[in-house]
Amino acid sequence: MSEFGGMEELLQDFLIEATDLLSDVDNKLVDLEKNPHDRSLLNEIFRGFHTIKGGAGFLNATELVTLCHLTENLFDKLRNGELEITAEAMDVIMAATGTVRSMFQFLEQGVQPHAADEALIAQLKQAISGELSAATAQAPAPAAAETPAAPPPAAKTTPEGAIDWNAYYAAVTGKEPNVPMQAGQGIPQPPQPPEAIIKAAIGRRATDKPGYSGPVGRRESEKVRDNSIRVDTSRLDQVLNLSGEIGLTKNRLTSLRTEILSGMTGAETLQALDAAVGQLDLLVSDLQNAVMKTRMQPIGRLFQKYPRIARDLARNLGKDVELVLSGEETEIDKTMIEDLSDPIIHLIRNAVDHGIESSLERTAAGKRRSPRCAWRQARKAITSSS
Repeated sequence: MSEFGGMEELLQDFLIEATDLLSDVDNKLVDLEKNPHDRSLLNEIFRGFHTIKGGAGFLNATELVTLCHLTENLFDKLRNGELEITAEAMDVIMAATGTVRSMFQFLEQGVQPHAADEALIAQLKQAISGELSAATAQAPAPAAAETPAAPPPAAKTTPEGAIDWNAYYAAVTGKEPNVPMQAGQGIPQPPQPPEAIIKAAIGRRATDKPGYSGPVGRRESEKVRDNSIRVDTSRLDQVLNLSGEIGLTKNRLTSLRTEILSGMTGAETLQALDAAVGQLDLLVSDLQNAVMKTRMQPIGRLFQKYPRIARDLARNLGKDVELVLSGEETEIDKTMIEDLSDPIIHLIRNAVDHGIESSLERTAAGKRRSPRCAWRQARKAITSSS
């Protein structure tokens, strides 16, 4: 049962607005890390936390209010010049936004969120007082990436050449089999089918990682599609106007039908009927296109979370990566946006994890620390030579 009896509509409105606002805050935090003295960014992030805190207050989400209030106080000191932004402070702030997002998941289920981790609250208080150090701060771990499972280890064999399925099972799953198998007796079968063992190995690869907080990507048992959609009022006005014109044309056809039934079948009446049918055909076609456009959403809404994902993963791997987005205004069907989300996340993770060296490796190889910086240098050289 929901803990927000009588406030369900307010809760849904809050979640829609706050989720978009938090994604915007995440992107601004990534920009702030590159421009720590940008006062406008500091003010916008401060207002973002302040707005979320206000909405959470209406819902009596005390723990969310507490976390946002501490983060808001930290940004108040940062924007007033009382504190300087450090890498440690940014890590704590990023951890705070991640916890806020986790609290939203509780709210989506109609449950009041639990208190934030005590260590995070302590770090925020230390940051506010200017006592945060590298020893006390912990970098937020990015969500576990979906990486291919390593191939199962080679099965051990007994001196007689029979496969030791017990050792094989333990090596892959880290557990002893429920029903031990005796090696060398005929052709033994593994305690689980190979597919199940491989799936177990994949699961262990993800969940055994330090800082694992659950996959970001959608799974069969996870996120239900969001059935809500934001539509520009101008598009709704167009649908409404077309509906009104179709209603008028329908009335015209009804009148013509009455005339024809009464015996008025002259050329003028038939021409008017043809004109009305043709107009109705055009209006219905326009209405169909207008309705389809209401499902079209800027793909930039999908891109909002990617800079944060790339940033967290790069920091965790000791790499210097800048994700540059373009074409955010391109519109596609909302369903397609949801279906593209996971594949693009995997592409970004694989690019950061496997396609880019660490900062130290790039420096040792004579490359710039950041691939983006290298592109800027190449672009500068091309421009100067042309």
